[in-house]
Amino acid sequence: MAQLCVALVAGEASGDILGSGLMRALKTRHPDIRFIGVGGPLMEAEGLQSYFPMERLAVMGLVEVLGRLRELLKRRKDLIKTLIDERPDVFIGIDAPDFTLNIELRLRQAGIKTVHYVSPSVWAWRQKRVLKIREGCDLMLTLFPFEARFYEEQGVPVRFVGHPLADTIPLEADREAARRALGLGQGPVVALMPGSRGGEVGRLGALFLDAAQQLRTLVPGVRFVTPCANAARRSQLEQMLEGHDLPVTLLDGQSHQALAACDAVLIASGTATLEALLYKRPMVVAYRLAPLSFWILRRMVKSPYVSLPNLLAQRLLVPELLQDDATSEALARTLAPLVTQGAQQTESFDQIHRALRRDASNQAAEAVLTLLEAR
Repeated sequence: MAQLCVALVAGEASGDILGSGLMRALKTRHPDIRFIGVGGPLMEAEGLQSYFPMERLAVMGLVEVLGRLRELLKRRKDLIKTLIDERPDVFIGIDAPDFTLNIELRLRQAGIKTVHYVSPSVWAWRQKRVLKIREGCDLMLTLFPFEARFYEEQGVPVRFVGHPLADTIPLEADREAARRALGLGQGPVVALMPGSRGGEVGRLGALFLDAAQQLRTLVPGVRFVTPCANAARRSQLEQMLEGHDLPVTLLDGQSHQALAACDAVLIASGTATLEALLYKRPMVVAYRLAPLSFWILRRMVKSPYVSLPNLLAQRLLVPELLQDDATSEALARTLAPLVTQGAQQTESFDQIHRALRRDASNQAAEAVLTLLEAR
């Protein structure tokens, strides 16, 4: 068989992790495989020849995107032309749907096989995008089973490969060891996780700290631990803490350590809720958006839940307090009983963990190679 050439495009750090795992799994089956496209340091370490730095694609927020739109559109146009000239055996777009779905559509029209890895939230909102996916995508690889069911109903070829986090996070985390490592000792510990982006921490940080203050009267002796995504988030939280006399330990990164060490979590809706579930920690999920954004989202979102644990269970497993319902009193009141008796919330977490634990990178590699054999 001739040397395989696989093109991949990832737009941010989470995609770089997924891409490097998939590349490793493909290399064990085809040692002389060639990789081209766009990725970060992990994908480059696996042998990707990246046409430009992945950072050029990692833009968050509408305003920032508008400022860089010309560059992004030009890069995408050049990338499509380069890839059509190179004619890889398969193109794999990893997440970043606003950038990669268009590339998939153009390459598939040019006769190149296309795969999309990580479903956009089409089941929840902008459902029309599924038409574009059906047209542009030979295969969708999903991290969650409920996504695969949605694509099957829409007639899109799909394979549920499981979630890499479920593979890497142990089925049982050692709470005592994590506490020793963080110097936390005995007594109740609550992790406060108001998000990793500046805007999220701006909307939720002070609210979470106020809730923590109130929790101290409901749970005697409780202490707090907060992982900070980066130096900017840390200084943002340090400013918010001036004026509070809270027993909070701020960590640089180490969100997995914090989850392993704590008894319960107050958490922003997002991927971190999946990590809390995999660590089997009871949680209260909160979210606030700018009022207009929330109003628009309420009209667009088709799903009854926002947090991953509830979407995965397809029922209300963890409390969700959104927008005006997310008051510091309500958060503290809902969280207090979970610190000592969270077991009934978490008993189905193990089942979900096992369902997602499927050796995602190898599953994804198998699916890609099966697609290629069908040529």
